[in-house]
Amino acid sequence: MTASTHQPSRRILLQAVASLALAQFAASAANSTESKEKEMKTKYKAKPGEFDFLNGEWKIKHRRLKNPANNEWDIFEGEATCWSILGGIGNIEELRIPARNFSGMGLRLLDVENQRWSDFWVNAASGVLNPPAVIGDFIHGEGIFISEDVDAGMPIKVRGKWDQIMPKSCRWQQAVSRDNGSTWHDNWIMEWQRVA
Repeated sequence: MTASTHQPSRRILLQAVASLALAQFAASAANSTESKEKEMKTKYKAKPGEFDFLNGEWKIKHRRLKNPANNEWDIFEGEATCWSILGGIGNIEELRIPARNFSGMGLRLLDVENQRWSDFWVNAASGVLNPPAVIGDFIHGEGIFISEDVDAGMPIKVRGKWDQIMPKSCRWQQAVSRDNGSTWHDNWIMEWQRVA
């Protein structure tokens, strides 16, 4: 066999191998995407009504970290009125803190298709819906909502957590992580007590 007849056969063989490799890569990528979508569907099972536990009138004891250096906390009282909308796929919280002349609104909406909650905030001083929403869901009775932010030029994660959910009480905690979620440090704790 001469070099000239050998070249076309080699080129055809290389094209066939490249085509096979490309087909396997495409199949692998499709399987990976499908696998991630299945994982999302099995991992997140948010459903309407998960925020119904908040419906009603509340008194709230706030503890907000004032100075992390000496663990100094600001302690004050607040109140809230909450109600569900749209058959439980939405929840509204009107938060009032008279001692701080502060009020705001939490708006939680369920993305039914992706089974995830979005939590928005509106400060009454501005009347502007603060995007982006904090995304989360309930796992084993705890609502975990995590967002990314920047503090002093460094990336941080901020976690809001609903837990200790009982008929007449619940707790919300905000914590910050400066090591990508390995450790968390509370900076705001709200103890909710239902008004009779």
